[in-house]
Amino acid sequence: MTPGYFPGNILFLTIFLAANAFFFYTVYKLYKIMLLGKPEDRFGQYGERIKSVLEFVFGQKRVLREPSGIGHFLIFWGFVVITIGSIETFGVGIYHNFSYEPIIGKFLYNLLYFIQDIFCAAVLVALAVALYRRFVIKPLRLESDDPKATKLDAVIIIGLIAVLIILLFGSRATDAQLYAKGEGKYFPPLAIISQILSLAFSGASVDTLKFWSTFFWWAHTIIILAFLVYIPFSKHLHLLAAVPNVFFRRLGPIGELSKMDLEDEEAESFGIANIEEFTWKQLLDLYACTECGRCAENCPATLTEKPLNPKYVIHHMKEHLKKKGELLIENKGNGSGEENVDSQGTGEGETEVKSELEKSLIGDVVSKDTLWSCTTCGNCMENCPVFIEHVHKFVDMRRYLVLTESDFPAEVATVFRNWETNSNPWGIGFSQRGDWAKDLPVKTLSEDSNVEYLLYVGCSGSFDDRGQKVAKAVVRLLHEAGVSFGILGVEEKCCGETARRIGNEYLFQMMAADLVETINGYGVKKIIVTCPHGYNCFKNEYPQFGGEWKVYHHTEVLDKLVRDGMLKPTKDINRNIVFHDSCYLGRYNSVYEQPRNVIKAIPGTVLSEMDRHRHKSFCCGAGGGRMWMEETLGNKKINDERTEQALRCNPDIIGVACPFCTTMFEDGLKAKDLEENIKVYDIAELLAMSVEFKK
Repeated sequence: MTPGYFPGNILFLTIFLAANAFFFYTVYKLYKIMLLGKPEDRFGQYGERIKSVLEFVFGQKRVLREPSGIGHFLIFWGFVVITIGSIETFGVGIYHNFSYEPIIGKFLYNLLYFIQDIFCAAVLVALAVALYRRFVIKPLRLESDDPKATKLDAVIIIGLIAVLIILLFGSRATDAQLYAKGEGKYFPPLAIISQILSLAFSGASVDTLKFWSTFFWWAHTIIILAFLVYIPFSKHLHLLAAVPNVFFRRLGPIGELSKMDLEDEEAESFGIANIEEFTWKQLLDLYACTECGRCAENCPATLTEKPLNPKYVIHHMKEHLKKKGELLIENKGNGSGEENVDSQGTGEGETEVKSELEKSLIGDVVSKDTLWSCTTCGNCMENCPVFIEHVHKFVDMRRYLVLTESDFPAEVATVFRNWETNSNPWGIGFSQRGDWAKDLPVKTLSEDSNVEYLLYVGCSGSFDDRGQKVAKAVVRLLHEAGVSFGILGVEEKCCGETARRIGNEYLFQMMAADLVETINGYGVKKIIVTCPHGYNCFKNEYPQFGGEWKVYHHTEVLDKLVRDGMLKPTKDINRNIVFHDSCYLGRYNSVYEQPRNVIKAIPGTVLSEMDRHRHKSFCCGAGGGRMWMEETLGNKKINDERTEQALRCNPDIIGVACPFCTTMFEDGLKAKDLEENIKVYDIAELLAMSVEFKK
């Protein structure tokens, strides 16, 4: 049936409306499932949100960080171009002579067809490369725990797009010949590729051309509608969810975890134990996953073969959500609760219902080992093109294990007790917290609170021998530069950052409230922190408890003092220094340049960079409470892997800006008997080596 003429137009409209009705019904069901999630305010700042969509969806900014992203960029925009062309195609199905040309004019019409031709050809090349990468190169990030299903889905999607483009070219080629023979509507001469392909039909009669034009049109249209119907059931569901997920992305600090209401008397449990207990935005995350694997190829747990692959976790949670969510909605619709499902029949289908509803999120969908393997480094979130928030979900589930089930690694129990009794993870006597500063030119705020900065040194700087060396170097440098500062001394307590990320929100909130009261009691406005974990906590999370201060990491302050001439590094170090970006300093707070500036200012230094640096820096393995847990799973320890990455730069010194990183690198060097050959120094220690102290 010729498109645009009766009865072909009626048949087309029937198929078109049926496909769209089925598509929107399926999407509506997914939307209702998403609304099972708890409320969350992700509204406001609409200008910034629109900018995010333009930058990260249409501009594909994060995708283009990788060379392979060029192919995805072309496929994405090819898909957009095909969609624009499809609107005209659908118009032809209703009225045979429908065209954009009288609407936009011949010039723009020619330009549109030219762009479409070029993009479609580029997409075919990109699809061929995609198939080659998936089936020949087989990069880690494209691996799946269900290879057959994943490959089939990929082949279907890639195949559909390729066939669409081929049919589009076929339709245009025959239309070009029909126009050349005085039949049909105007065809743009600038559609260069279509014009060249039309030569294959130059000897065909008008009737033959009309037959092939009709065939190509119908085949192209049917496949577009089939693709539309297939999308909600495939991993390409992200085509629908990516835009809203980026639009509703977290605009505040990514390093800020949610504050739990621990005084909710109606709460039966704390933390997340069921998929529907996440917020609607956290559930939208699951729909938006592209399964590109960029999270996995940057995850330290995945790359050291721990039982954590962020891509798999999100995929399994999505499948669980879709199945369980549909059943929950059905039960609500017929007035029955989950408890009534068990009494319904004994058939095979009913058994499947029970098994899905009874499936445990923690255990059946996400294993406990998976949750405890996360270092909360944020690499997954930093490299996700659609801004999925993996870490927040992992911590929410940890909260349930810790607060409701009291289920956590045995060694963590000791650390919890130490925090509760002495406010430090080692359990060292509370009264010794300020002993490190004896004989140093620094006063406590109880002695003199009229200072510009509070120097918060944290547990490591107070109690750990190695951490104390860094704290002392910072004190000497600040004093040398004439900075007005003081410490809390015995009044200082642990910030609780690690307790929060392990999942002990109750302990964290107690420590935070206590510390905020002490600091605010002295009228502090500015704080210098020597640990990135405490820095992130004070800067991004303590405002939840009334801690409204300007917070600086010591590398930020030292960088400014050097640039302002208040500190002058003059002594040559003459060493090759490879710098490691701490996760909580770099990815979470974008402090990349300041520590590097300090190194570059030291005479004789050579700054080297590991392959994985800045936003792709590899975790040292200590974050998320892993510092206090035994690492027994995987093919190697994360700190050993990171140490090996540093050693490839042949360094004399590994530069760090975090006490956790210092410990992990020193342990890594000891494991290789290299602790005497290669040293680990904090940025403050390096600068102190080069400054000629006058005071």
